[in-house]
Amino acid sequence: MPDLVCFNRNRNAAIEFIDQNTIRSVCQLQDTLTDAWVQIKVSLPDLEIIEAEGRFDRCHRSECRNIDQALKKVSGVRIGSGMKKILRGLLSETTDCKELAFMLEECCQAVIIGFTKDFLAQCPDEPEKAFEFFRGMVRKNTRLLNRCVAFAPGSSIVEGIEPED
Repeated sequence: MPDLVCFNRNRNAAIEFIDQNTIRSVCQLQDTLTDAWVQIKVSLPDLEIIEAEGRFDRCHRSECRNIDQALKKVSGVRIGSGMKKILRGLLSETTDCKELAFMLEECCQAVIIGFTKDFLAQCPDEPEKAFEFFRGMVRKNTRLLNRCVAFAPGSSIVEGIEPED
């Protein structure tokens, strides 16, 4: 990466239920070096990626400038256990753009988290009980580690909780 005096990053992922059988998930990444977006469409109930598209308008890595062929390869992947390894393997056949794999994973994680909102509504109002609620949630599913600021390294919520290998 070039020597930078200032670096700023904004990343977001969002989902939209298009109809009863389809979810759209979009990840946008804007930082000092990158301006990109990736979108997937996912079929329900099997959570299969049926379409993927995206674009890097600005990127310091030449590998990320032509991603169309790589995005075509992810159709048919099911969101769930083992998807990161599958996505990285498929993408590595056509591109070395690590940011693309990361953004696709974020889209998939957004779909998964979208199904947890009813569970999150059960969170207690008292701060101590809410802390234990979230700590228990991460203990039960260590894949949540580092998925948001609250579950990032250094957070008291995840202190002492180790990721699965």
